[in-house]
Amino acid sequence: MAYLCVAGHRLEYEWLHPDGQRALAQGPVLVFLHEGLGSVALWKDFPQRVAQAAQCAALVYSRYGHGKSDRLVGARSVDYMHREALETLPGVLDGLGVSDPILIGHSDGASISIIFAASNTVQGLVLMAPHVFVEDITLASIAQARTSFETSDLGAKVARYHDHPTATFRGWNDVWLHPDFRSWNIESMLPSITAPALLIQGEDDQYGSAAQVEATARGVRGPAQILMLPRCGHSPHVDEPALTIEAIAKFVRETNR
Repeated sequence: MAYLCVAGHRLEYEWLHPDGQRALAQGPVLVFLHEGLGSVALWKDFPQRVAQAAQCAALVYSRYGHGKSDRLVGARSVDYMHREALETLPGVLDGLGVSDPILIGHSDGASISIIFAASNTVQGLVLMAPHVFVEDITLASIAQARTSFETSDLGAKVARYHDHPTATFRGWNDVWLHPDFRSWNIESMLPSITAPALLIQGEDDQYGSAAQVEATARGVRGPAQILMLPRCGHSPHVDEPALTIEAIAKFVRETNR
């Protein structure tokens, strides 16, 4: 594990190489962007398995307030994903010498990928359970997560992957449930995206409907393909890892051809 300072915050990151060795990238780089409660550790071995299957180097990092990165101080603003995409992510990529990446984002990370790609060059986008607008099903599940955090062992589970679990959870949960967040929408950014995109969503996703990937595919100007996975919830890389890895590796090979 290593650390990089971006916008005054220390962020943890890790390089992964197809042969299992950690090394700097010498070719196309897969950059993994985690979910709202994600981190380097919570990805587990998924990035390494994708790197091996796609024969590409991979970069994984924990956003500010997540994992072993600096503790979040203060509440997040409604535009926090825009800030991540337009300020922090460029700093991470520039600081580590990555250009024209293939972004692999999950949930919040997929939305951040969309915002970044609307104004920056990428080779491709893998968007797992992206959000481009706010749905009732999303808010209901996030509200349920708050109840679980306060009444169950969810806090202990979050603490396995984050040094500051309460700040991490509140930083994600509070902003999504803020009344001003109900109107959050990034559909207007989609026509600026010309890179190829692979959209992956579980049919049983408790945080969003198929309308999210359908709107994304309609909105982008580049080629887009949708993969809906049966018997799969919000995390395709957890519920259906083999199918997800196979689809991503195929997409990366076709994109790099």
